[in-house]
Amino acid sequence: MTLFCFLWTPLFYLFWRSLNDESALEGGTWALLLGTIIAFFRFFLGNFVNAGGFGLERWVSACIDIVGLPVALPFIICVLFALFRIISAQVNFTNYTFLWLIPVAAVRTLGWSSQNNPILLMGVPVLWTAVALGMGLFIRIVQNGWGLGLIPAILGAIALPLVGATAYWALFSQYNLLGISLFIVCCIPMIISIVMLFLEKK
Repeated sequence: MTLFCFLWTPLFYLFWRSLNDESALEGGTWALLLGTIIAFFRFFLGNFVNAGGFGLERWVSACIDIVGLPVALPFIICVLFALFRIISAQVNFTNYTFLWLIPVAAVRTLGWSSQNNPILLMGVPVLWTAVALGMGLFIRIVQNGWGLGLIPAILGAIALPLVGATAYWALFSQYNLLGISLFIVCCIPMIISIVMLFLEKK
């Protein structure tokens, strides 16, 4: 499980890049640098929310410390960099987020390995991937201005990190039916993104 947590994100990124024809890694240096800084910062400071039990605090911790914010933050930073022209506005948000998450996954593995918890070591990396690809899909819809899909896409990009965090919280709290259902919902945009790239390459 520890090896899975360590390798999943970089290996999936390589898989994603093999499907993606865009060769430029715009903002990649920034993503790796900031991701490494944030990862070590969090490693030494620990979680922002001291979650005890299985209630609201645990869910807030899932949103801020485990699933939601760790994936949403690189998207937010990437958008700000694009707005202030630090990087190109045509940056691939998904690639940027994956590069950010590679050092985060490596450092988080160090902290989580002693817990031997499959939800943390296997479920969370997959949820990171699902949220990153899903948000990337929704942002792509917004960038391309696909008519009536704009509002649902914006709402989807906001809601997906919360859905991923709630899936983790439900699985951790042993609400297995709810957790698995939300996990599947979270993965649907990821599957759509992969299928779309496969179809575009044909």
